Amino acid sequence: MSSISTVNAGTEPRTTSKESTVPAATVLPHIQVPKRVAPSDARELSRRFLERLHDLEEGTPEYQYARNTLIEMNLSLVRYVARRFSSRRDSAEDVLQVGTIGLIKAIDRYDPARDVEFTTLAVPYIQGEIKRFFRDTTWSVRVPRRLQELRIDLARAREELESEGGHEPTVADLAARLDLPEDEVAEGLVAGNGYDSDSMDRPVQAGAKGQTGLVADLIGTEDPALALAEDVQALKPHLAELDDRDRTLLRLRFGAEMTQAEIGRELGISQMHVSRLLARAFATLRKGLLAEK
Repeated sequence: MSSISTVNAGTEPRTTSKESTVPAATVLPHIQVPKRVAPSDARELSRRFLERLHDLEEGTPEYQYARNTLIEMNLSLVRYVARRFSSRRDSAEDVLQVGTIGLIKAIDRYDPARDVEFTTLAVPYIQGEIKRFFRDTTWSVRVPRRLQELRIDLARAREELESEGGHEPTVADLAARLDLPEDEVAEGLVAGNGYDSDSMDRPVQAGAKGQTGLVADLIGTEDPALALAEDVQALKPHLAELDDRDRTLLRLRFGAEMTQAEIGRELGISQMHVSRLLARAFATLRKGLLAEK
């Protein structure tokens, strides 16, 4: 049974006294459940509603009725377009809501005078809103729009080059195919890494025995010995400027890990004298290091 039965031609939306002067041919039918109108019937009804909507004053009850009915009647068009993006991970409800925004924009901007099918205008608007939604929300790391678009071009160029040559395309190959500078291509490849991310708690198999671990286990950490190595390299030229006695004191104190009392007995001097000599050596080294910064 056709859902056009939901149209009641015997009733019409309440109008003001000004609108009651409109010729009968332009009076819109009252549709009780617009969502149930079949797509084949919705096409002809949408044409009549769009023509009438174009002549109505925005904000009037009849304008709101016509606009809301058009939206509900054409939600099937949004679902049709949204099915093309069903492989995406995003919620289908979110995609439908975004697509409905495109439908509303198409309704508001449609001009009957151009004699163009409404679907011809609506489908690109719906697709555009859905694609914009994916572009703005699916990247794990926010990057400029030009780099988002460049990622698509790079993926297409890579696929074409691999099918032609059978090898991994280089930055130079991609730059030549897209007629772009190599540094711009390199920037696009780096930005492409921000499209997707993975959980550090995701289990992975590593090693010849297939041992299971986490992604976090494969990520290196900062080695505290690196800072020590840098300090040693920075100290070397200043240690060379010390006299033999001061270098001997530092070697015994930090190389042999002797106490000041043990150093005093080794060198035949008092512990107090060892302390003063070490303090002087430290001051000299500190002054040399600070002067470099």
